[in-house]
Formats: sequence, structure tokens, C-alpha cells
Amino acid sequence: MIDAAIKAFNDIWSTPFRNVFWKSLSLTFLILVAIWIGLQAVLGFFLVLPFPWLETVIAILTGVGAFIGLAFLVAPITALVASLFLDDIADVVEQSGYPVDPPGKPLPIGEAVVNSIRFTVLVIAVNVLALLLLLVPGVNLIAFLVANGYLLGREFFELAALRHMSREEAAELRSAKGLQVFLAGLVISGFLAVPLLNLLTPLFATAFMVHVFKKMRSGEI
Repeated sequence: MIDAAIKAFNDIWSTPFRNVFWKSLSLTFLILVAIWIGLQAVLGFFLVLPFPWLETVIAILTGVGAFIGLAFLVAPITALVASLFLDDIADVVEQSGYPVDPPGKPLPIGEAVVNSIRFTVLVIAVNVLALLLLLVPGVNLIAFLVANGYLLGREFFELAALRHMSREEAAELRSAKGLQVFLAGLVISGFLAVPLLNLLTPLFATAFMVHVFKKMRSGEI
């Protein structure tokens, strides 16, 4: 598991990974700017107060609040955008690290988009729950790691496994290797908890789980 994590961390600094990261981050920035402008336009249209200065103050406060709120969406939206490129990333890892193995087959575009949306919704939901648990001292960090460990381990394992087997076979392997998949998810969850570095989570998690999957198939873990 440690060897897989080290390999994945080295992978994310390669040129193909950097290209996907910058494309994802650029699209994320454009999406967030569009959302912020839309919120400001809606506010300006519906907010009519008797005093112009009060409108200005509320508009500023709302703008700052929206900016802070959107900051929490950077990681999930980056994950959504990056997930559209993750099959390409998995290809790079497999070709460079396992050139003699049969190549994986990317998911059909429709299924890939549905999986991307489902994954992003689940990430947001789990992290909202973890944020609510911030009020419980000593529980919040554990809840964040465990919840994300289960979620991310499952989702990224499926991404790697479905390139080589049916959904039923992937579910059977995940059940047989449940502890290993969860521990791999905890590694990804720990990566996600590091500010700024968490923007690379989809790339690291994809490479990491490809290595983990290959080790499972070979019986190393």
C-alpha cells in the first residue's frame, strides 16, 4: 500500500498529470466565476431597498459570503471536472507502470459523466456532514477521514476495476478486499485533508488506486 502511494505521488508530477490538473483548475475557476457573477446578478435584480447605501453594504457582504462559500466548492468542482479526464490518467499509469498487462477499457462517455456527477454529489454530501460534525470535539477529524475513506475508496476502486472487469466482478473483488479498499480510501482521505494539495486528489487517487488494483490482481495485497 505504501509503495502504491509513493508511486502515485510521483506520478502526479508527470507532464500528462500536470496538463489535466491545469485544464481542470482553469475550468473550475471559470465555473466559479460564472456562479459568482450569476449570484450577484440575481441579488441585484431582486434586492431593492429604500437606501442606496444599504443596498451597497448588503451587496458587498453577500459578495464576500458567496466568495467564501464558493471557496468550499473548489475541491468538489475540481473533482467533477477532473473526473472527465481520469480514464486518460489511468491509461498513462497502466502504460507506463504495467506495459505488459492487457490495457484497460475506458467507460462509455455517458456512464463516465453519470459516475462523475454521482461522485461529486456524494463528495459534497459527505463533506457537508463532516462540517456539521465540527461542533463535536474530537469527532470531526475522525468522521472526515472515515466517511471520505469509505466513499473515496469505493469510488476510485470502481474507476480502476471497471476498466478491466464487469461491475459484478468489481463488486465481488471489492467485497473480498474490503479492508484493503477502505485503507486505500483512508490514504486518499488523508491526502484530501491537506489544503491546496487536495486539488490534486482526483489525480493522486486515480493513480494510487490503479496501483492498488494491480497489486490486488497480482496477489501482493
